[in-house]
Amino acid sequence: MFLLGIDIGTSSIKVSVVRTLDQKCIASVQYPDEETGIKSLKTGWAEQSPADWWFHTQEAILKLKSAQQFDPKEIAAIGIAYQMHGLVVVDKDQNVLRDSIIWCDSRAVEIGKKAFDEIGHEKALSSLLNSPGNFTASKLAWVKQNEPDIYQSIEKIMLPGDFIAMKLTGEITTSVSALSEGIFWDFKKDEISKKVMQNYGFAEHLIPHVSPLFSAHGYVQEEIAEKLGLTPGIPVSYKSGDQPNNALSLNVLKPGEVAATAGTSGVIYGVSEGLAYDKQSRVNTFAHVTYTNKQKHTGILLCINGTGSMYRWARNTFAPDKSYTELNALAATAKIGSKGLTVLPFGNGAERMLNNKYTGAQILGIDLNLHGQAEIFRAVQEGIAFSFRYGLDIMRENGMKPQVIRAGKSNLFLSDLFVQTFVDVTGIPVELYENDGSVGAALGAGIGAGIFKTTEEAFVHQQMIQSIAPENTDAYEEVYQAWKVILEKALAN
Repeated sequence: MFLLGIDIGTSSIKVSVVRTLDQKCIASVQYPDEETGIKSLKTGWAEQSPADWWFHTQEAILKLKSAQQFDPKEIAAIGIAYQMHGLVVVDKDQNVLRDSIIWCDSRAVEIGKKAFDEIGHEKALSSLLNSPGNFTASKLAWVKQNEPDIYQSIEKIMLPGDFIAMKLTGEITTSVSALSEGIFWDFKKDEISKKVMQNYGFAEHLIPHVSPLFSAHGYVQEEIAEKLGLTPGIPVSYKSGDQPNNALSLNVLKPGEVAATAGTSGVIYGVSEGLAYDKQSRVNTFAHVTYTNKQKHTGILLCINGTGSMYRWARNTFAPDKSYTELNALAATAKIGSKGLTVLPFGNGAERMLNNKYTGAQILGIDLNLHGQAEIFRAVQEGIAFSFRYGLDIMRENGMKPQVIRAGKSNLFLSDLFVQTFVDVTGIPVELYENDGSVGAALGAGIGAGIFKTTEEAFVHQQMIQSIAPENTDAYEEVYQAWKVILEKALAN
């Protein structure tokens, strides 16, 4: 018996098949090979086509099937992970009405600020655990204000994973976790927030049916099953935003446990017990995958928009002929501090941890006689690690005190230099695992379908592959403090 996991990423779709017997990933592919672009019609805007996500998902599944490493008819359930906070809107016939306004889009910042003031800061934070900010509800409010004809045609709103589930099953559902990431959920009352719905003037019918996160969100339609080689009627039994799903895939399920990732964006995600929030909403609290009205497990999320996106830009700009492996090796030849070269990696939309300010990415202190490619790529990795430390200090202010951080050995965590820099500047050991968002989604599907009787059963074969301890904390503390001064000057402008 097998499980299929789908990860709707910003740059590509990844799908994996996991064997239920030993939770081993036996096949994995991504599609397309080239990174999917982001449409930016104006500064701060970011959109992608849901139709492209669906096409890429189908092509990825067919590519996976063509490898002939498993019998697709033995897939028993499907799980979906997805880029968080995106807005998908469809009409009564499930036709998409506009491109998705995705997670790093900044157009609704002022709308969210206004709602925060009108609802009242303390009322909003104590019930929503966040400012309405630039999240999905505020993006929908932007559509309502600026595209009224489209808004009037909306039958349901969705997050990206809900859309892919709809295409597979014909059903539209949501969950408490999904509603919380859109800032639609009232944690005090455990219901859809009347404050948000009334403030923005949203009709109740826009919100899909709320189902448990681990449950059947619909069953694969016969026509779709035939096209993709699947068995008709198997359930989509798990849907989660990529960061709660990353935590699940690392078995970060209990209060005090912490996960990190450094893909297009960078995230530290810690599980908490109770309804904590940051008064400035610089880090955000959402319902974790294990949240129930009796077990209020929340995920405290630090998000940095410009991590992998910064490294990709640097590669494409300064060394397009080199692989990331070559760049990592080259960066490791430079010295700590990159000979005074400083990078602020904040060029991918407004940063929540910076109070939704947008500094733009910056490379400062270039000395034409000192700095070459090695210093540039080390400075980029250091700047990204420093941004993690800056956000982690905010999490520490709010009571999150991790003793160890778990991460998958992927993306920037493939770089030994980056991992050691991250550990040295935060002072926290990192444990690396062979994990993947699509594998996590597959395991989630097994939990949701009852194939695994408990969440713990889904991870009995998981093993750590590497542990990294701090080595150069004193040297990096001095460099970090200098970087922080530069950042604070940029924020003051």
